[in-house]
Parts: sequence; C-alpha cells; structure tokens
Amino acid sequence: MTLYTGIKHAGMVAAVALLSACSAEQSADADKQAVRQLDSGVLTENMNVAVKPGDDFFAYVNGAWLDSYVIPDDKASFGNFYKLFEQSQAAVKTIIEESAKGDNPTGSNEQKVGDLYNSYLDMDKRNAAGITPLMATFAEVDALADHKALTAYFAKSMRSGFGAPFNFYVNGDSKDPTKYAVYNSQSGLGLPDREYYLKEDDKSVDIRAKYIAHMEKMLTLAGIKNAAQHTAAIMELETSLAKVHWKKEDNRDTVKTYNVRDRAALAEMMPDFDWDGYFAAFGKPDIADMVISQPSYFEALNGIITSTDMAIWKVYFKWLTLNRSASFLNAELDQQNFDFYSKVLRGVPKQQPQWKRAVRTVNRNLGEVIGKVYVAQHFVPEAKERMMTLVGNLSKAYEISIKNLDWMGEDTKVKALEKLAKFTPKIGYPDIWKDYSALDIKGDDLFGNIVRSNQSVHDRQVARLGGPIQRHLWFMNPQTVNAYYNPSMNEIVFPAAILQPPFFGISTDDAVNYGAIGGVIGHEIGHGFDDQGSTYDGDGALKDWWTEQDKEEFKKRTGSLVAQYNGFKVFDDLSVNGEFTLGENIGDLGGLSIAIKAYRISLDGKPAPVIDGLTAEQRIFIGWAQAFMGKMRDEAARQRIATDPHSPSRFRVNGVVRNIPEFYDAFDVKEGDKLYLAPEDRVKIW
Repeated sequence: MTLYTGIKHAGMVAAVALLSACSAEQSADADKQAVRQLDSGVLTENMNVAVKPGDDFFAYVNGAWLDSYVIPDDKASFGNFYKLFEQSQAAVKTIIEESAKGDNPTGSNEQKVGDLYNSYLDMDKRNAAGITPLMATFAEVDALADHKALTAYFAKSMRSGFGAPFNFYVNGDSKDPTKYAVYNSQSGLGLPDREYYLKEDDKSVDIRAKYIAHMEKMLTLAGIKNAAQHTAAIMELETSLAKVHWKKEDNRDTVKTYNVRDRAALAEMMPDFDWDGYFAAFGKPDIADMVISQPSYFEALNGIITSTDMAIWKVYFKWLTLNRSASFLNAELDQQNFDFYSKVLRGVPKQQPQWKRAVRTVNRNLGEVIGKVYVAQHFVPEAKERMMTLVGNLSKAYEISIKNLDWMGEDTKVKALEKLAKFTPKIGYPDIWKDYSALDIKGDDLFGNIVRSNQSVHDRQVARLGGPIQRHLWFMNPQTVNAYYNPSMNEIVFPAAILQPPFFGISTDDAVNYGAIGGVIGHEIGHGFDDQGSTYDGDGALKDWWTEQDKEEFKKRTGSLVAQYNGFKVFDDLSVNGEFTLGENIGDLGGLSIAIKAYRISLDGKPAPVIDGLTAEQRIFIGWAQAFMGKMRDEAARQRIATDPHSPSRFRVNGVVRNIPEFYDAFDVKEGDKLYLAPEDRVKIW
C-alpha cells in the first residue's frame, strides 16, 4: 500500500536509495527531510496550549476554536463532523443541480433527482396547494368506522411514513441471521422521549406547554376545528402512551427486546387488535410471527386502543400526518414546525437556506443515486486501499489485545477471536446500488413524492421477507459523514464522506490518521464487543458465548465506566447518563486504546517520527480529540442527553483518555491533574 501521495512517496524512495552512500549523519538528515514532507495532520491553530492537557485535554486540543467560534444561527451545533457534512452537502448540491436543470427522460434517475429537488424549492406551488395534499388522508381517517378498521389503518399510516403508536421494520432475525424477521417497537410520541411527558422540573413543564401551543397552532393552520379541545385529547393520549413506554436504557438491551410472538401469542397479547387486518394491509397476510421489542408496552396498548374513543384516534392520526408532513407543505406550516422542533427544542434561531433542506430531502429519498455520482467524483481508490490496511492493523491489534487480556478466560477468548475473524469491512460505497425504478417522482407534487418514497422503502423491506439475506445492502449513503456497526451481519461500514481530514488524509502522517479514523474503526469494531454487541456471535446470531465468570468481570468493568460517566456534569442540573451511553463509551475507549496498538504494528519495527515537536503518541491522542471538536447550543445539549446514546464531545475525549495509560506518559499527566485517575481506577476492557 502507498503511504503517501505520488510525489511524497517518490521523495521517500529517493531517501532510501541514498542510504548505502551516505554517512549515518547524512542518512538521519535525509530521514528528517522525508518526515517534513508529511502533513502532521495536527490543527495547531485550534489548540490552546495554555490549557494543561491533564486538566482538560478537549480544551487543550480545541480550545482556541471553542473560544472564538460562534455557532451559526441556522445550526444547533457545529464541529468537524458538521464541517465535513457541509462539504459533502455542497458537493451533492452540484450533482443535484446538474440533474435539476436538464430535460431528462421520464423515469430516469436524473429526472427523479431534478424533479424532487425542484418540487421542494417551488414554494409558490407549495403555498398555492396549502393543505390540499392532506385532504385525501384526512378523509380516509374520517371514514374509519371502528377500532377494527383502525387496526388496518395503523399499517397504512406506517407505510406512508406518517407513523402510528408502534413502528414496523424488517431486519435480519437476531437469533437466525440467515433469514429476515418482522420487528415491531413502541412509538407514537410527538416529543423526543417519554421523559418529556413525565418529568416535573420547570424546563419539562415549559416544553410541554409550548408543545401544546404548537400542536394547537398546527391543527388550526390545517383547518381542523376545535383545535384546543383536540390538542388536549391528543396530549392526554400521547401521555398515556409515554407512561407505558420502556425507558431508553432498557431499549438498548438486545436480549430483553428480542421477543418472538407467533399469531396465537399476538392475539393473546393484544386480543382486541385485528392482527389479520394489520398484516393484510401490509400485503403480507401469511406472516407467521414477529419480534415484539417491548411486550409490556403492547399489552398496555391494547387497553389504550379500546378505551380511547374513535374520535380521538381520528384527530390523533391527523396530527401524526400533519406533524410528519409539515416540512413538505406550505411555508406557514413549515415555519411553525421549525419554530417548535428546532427553535424551542434545540435552540436554533433560524431555518437553514431552502437549498440545503432540499439537498437533505433528495439525499434521504434518492441517496444512492446521488452516492454513485459522488463516489465517482470525490473518492479515490487509494483511500479504500489505505483504509483496508488500517482495518487490518486494527484487527491485528484487537487480536493481540484479546489474547493478552488478564481478566478473560481461554474459552471466552476463543469465541471472541472467532467473532473478530468474521468481521466484514465495507469501505466507501456499495458493490450493488439500490434500484429506484419503482419510485414515481413528479415535479409538482412534493407531498406525494415523499409519501411514495416512504411507501417504496417500506415495500422494499417487506419484499425481503422469505428471501436470502442481502449482504450487499448499506444503511448509510456514501455521502454521509458517519460510520456504523451492524451486529446481525457483523460488519463495520465506513462511507466515503468520512474519509477526509481531520479523520483521514492520504497525505497525513499515520499517527493522526490512527488517532482519528483509526479510533473510529476501533470504535466500530468495539461495538461488536460492547455490552450489547457482545451478545451476538461472529455469525450475527444473538447467542451467549461468555462463561459466567467472564460475564461478571465484564459487567464489573463496564459498571465502573458507567459510574465514571454518570459523574460528568453537562450543566449544574444535568449529568451524562452513563448507562444509556455505555455502548458508545465502550466503543470509544476500546477504539482509541486499540488504535494506539495498531499504529505500533504499522511501524513494523521502525521508529515513530517526531513532527512539529510532537511525538507520535501525542499526535494519536490529538487526532482523536480534534476529530470530535465541536460545540452545541444548551437546548440541543439537553435534548442530546435525553435521546442520544453518544456522550457529548468533551466527554468522548476527556472520559476516554484518562483511562489509557499511554496518555499519562505522552503528556506527563500526574496526580493532582483534573483528569488524573489512579491506575487501579482506570477502566480497561479490550
């Protein structure tokens, strides 16, 4: 694999060729010159070296930027993730506009991209249409005669993307990953989480009051009479759903949430729900069973359905339709939707430019059409080759680490190594692109375009039932700045758009690359061994491969990590939820720890270079910290704590480095420094 761009690689070859003819002193000078050709990858302009690394490493690496950067009015947060997202968005805009300005054949991908984009931007037509696009759905809801008819409408509303009190999706069967299964899970709330309905602190009470006012305003704008009365009924219904929702901490539990129910058991669990009508409405009347994620919720839902008057259900489903569709209707509804969900809940003062929202809409609905062009224009094969080497070294480092663990027994190690050997990396883009030929997009029908797209996605999922597992599928687009681990396929996936500085640079010295994208690779592999991923074996089956003794030691160590993160204060009245964020924190800690080991493997016995006065290990840690550089509005931070299993960026950095022994040596961290942990208090898992 080539470690540098062509010119710099040639320089290194020349330096090596001179070794036989040069003195030791001359060869050392040549090595230094070669090293200077590399980009260190360290964003020194963002650092605040007045901060002691052992007191606040996040601020040491990112402090100058944190002190000076002002979050734009149209954003809830900003940082390196978002910077790359904006670069990707600008590239996608160019791709889309090429389609939008063309006279393309009907049914072509170019026609669909252009017409979807233009239909979003054409606010004159959207305003002229007003709430007319909703009328057919509202009429269908009004025609529901009884609770039996309501059951079938649950399915229709889900298929169209409007939602219902529970979700439906198709995925690999967690116990038998050779086949697909139907999953149903709790849903139906207009606020982000059950806690928003149940907590009695002043902020929660205020948000509920503003949500009620928002709902009433939206119903009024949609022409629904007696909006205040209907709003009160909807809020009461949503609150009753929230009370029986499982807590987010329990929803993370892959074992608790895997509960197969056949048709007889479904009828027993929800005797008043017409499951036959529900499945028939999906076009799959022969479904034999499904996975119910939260059985007690569904049991309680049966009573809520029957005890709630049909008139309330009708206005509730109108509200779901209106709420999910507001961004695709007229300017007044779009703005009111923004005012609550972005301004109130996330503290964002103003909307993004309409073109950015249009780009996001095309990305969501025709993502791989755009992705195919994006990859051709912006992704070089060398990046994929180099990433495969990084992944290989991270895997080797995990293998060495697992073999040397002092807390895990040999039987469990064998299983862990078997799983590690079966990891599948996907880098850049899919081998087989999605087919959008069945999707009908029209230039003057934004609402219909979105509904038909939702229906197409749903139908594509349902069509997988009974067929082979489609291992080529991706669940992110290539132009997405992110990465993921899929436990049912035991795969780690890295879209093309994240493979850019500061995460990954072709001409960047390896130390920062290993700290940034190497840490991300290690994080995703680490998800296979976090508190939930470790319940799956190497074939993607939900299977206990742990001895009881090792399982208890694992829980002891992860429990210590929970306690550490519970102690991190975001605000005086709000801390990180260590239990909810545990899986991501394990991924972060294991990811960076293993990335350090992988970097050493990459050296192959050669000395690590010092660049800009920074050792390689210092640059690895800096690479990790600057990858997570970011700041967030207070309102958005509160919502993130309530809904996002990732810790805030500051703690993804400070909470990790203080547990890694190499950090103490690299930055001379000593007792008395704020991040210092005694050796016996540092958590080591993988």
